[in-house]
Amino acid sequence: MGHREDLLEGAKRCLLAKGFVRTTARDIVRESGTNLASIGYHYGSKDALLAQAYVSLIEGMGGAFEGGGNVDEAAPGSLERFERVWSNIIATMRDPGTVWRLSMEVLALGDRLPEVRDHLAKAQREAGRGLVPLLMGGREEDVSDETADTLGAFYVTLMTGLIAQWTFDPASAPDGERLAAGLRRVVEAAATDASP
Repeated sequence: MGHREDLLEGAKRCLLAKGFVRTTARDIVRESGTNLASIGYHYGSKDALLAQAYVSLIEGMGGAFEGGGNVDEAAPGSLERFERVWSNIIATMRDPGTVWRLSMEVLALGDRLPEVRDHLAKAQREAGRGLVPLLMGGREEDVSDETADTLGAFYVTLMTGLIAQWTFDPASAPDGERLAAGLRRVVEAAATDASP
């Protein structure tokens, strides 16, 4: 690995251990075995590096969302698939030291971490674009901008709410079955409202 990759891996380890605010450039350098100048050269700033490290950590969760293939056993777009995907996502939130606590830190401190916030705001559309095929089938590269901005945004909003609930009160946070039951009620109410 080169300095760029070493920095990214070191930053990921620092984020998981210390979070955004408490991680210093020196922590990253110590963890990565690089030097301070490498941060600026490869990433521009410590905050930009931390933002990229966070995105990389989240991207690394994709396999867990698929639950070892149990998602593919349910029809794309079905309530069963919805329940399975969200159950898999929720399973990644159960441990208090997971990557998801970093999301809450960014939300709470966004105005104090503008470079991190700006980078992650841009990454939200792509996160939604990645969730759409997981739940609806198809390929990520085929998801249109309009679908990413509507359905993808819906899924990202649901994810953000789940992260908040699992961070603050895991005992009362919903599981995949309760989310599917809630969605079923929304769909039934919408179908009733649409009937003549």
